[in-house]
Amino acid sequence: MNSVTVRVPAKVNLQLAVGPLRDDGYHDLVNVFHAVSIFDEVTATAETGMSVRVEGESADQVPEDDDNLAIQAALALARHAGRSYGVNLVIRKAIPVAGGMAGGSADAAAALVACNELWGLGLPIEDLLEIAADLGSDVPFALLGGTAVGTGRGERLTPLEVGGTFHWVFALADGGLSTARVYAECDRLREATGEKVAWPQAADPLLAALRRGDAKALGAELANDLQPAAVMLRRSLARTLEAGREHGALGDLVSGSGPTCAFLADSEAHAEQLALSLRAAGVARDVITAYGPVPGPTVV
Repeated sequence: MNSVTVRVPAKVNLQLAVGPLRDDGYHDLVNVFHAVSIFDEVTATAETGMSVRVEGESADQVPEDDDNLAIQAALALARHAGRSYGVNLVIRKAIPVAGGMAGGSADAAAALVACNELWGLGLPIEDLLEIAADLGSDVPFALLGGTAVGTGRGERLTPLEVGGTFHWVFALADGGLSTARVYAECDRLREATGEKVAWPQAADPLLAALRRGDAKALGAELANDLQPAAVMLRRSLARTLEAGREHGALGDLVSGSGPTCAFLADSEAHAEQLALSLRAAGVARDVITAYGPVPGPTVV
């Protein structure tokens, strides 16, 4: 086998609860991850060295060297296997770059799956998840897909039962937001306001809404502790979120560290109508629809 292509989805955080700042500089998190039908594709082709090329949406904003998380994933997999391997990775982007939808993590997960197949390693998902956890907090879920609760830094995952399909509208912003900067702003705001930060927990009403497939109930429970920080750093997001509510979204939130805004609709038709309304309102660079949950990386 000389080439393997893997398709991998974006994610939206239905709940992102951020605990107090730890001594190691991280936060304990509770993440309710949900994979949605916006996909990158990663093609791995055998070669002597390690290289990466990026095509598609905002490709010029993605590094094509060892700073690329997909290359780091391939290197980590080779180290785990105890062999010297080479690969050329071609990443075709559709997931927003630095948009809070884990595009870089998705590409890393796809690289793990593609290289595992290309190199004939046959490693089980448990081994890949262990490697993924060392690459970044969102990479394990990108490898798993579906819907799951993540704890710790987000890397300890428990799959969730979901009773149906949910329809989404995503408003994309110009430019990205640095995840590290958003977390730092979250800490700054909490210190400035004297907020007492509770230990993060998954919200039972949200989990129940997922089990029932109840979009209206889920919309009322969407929550993101990073949202005030993201809005503070990108004030235009407040107007985007307000526009979604004005045009009938069941729920709205900033996805992850932003700046992508996510809106829940009650049907595919409602999602299409909401997308048209948001485009007409001029509150986003682009507006796209998607559904979830969807599976994780798939060889195509």
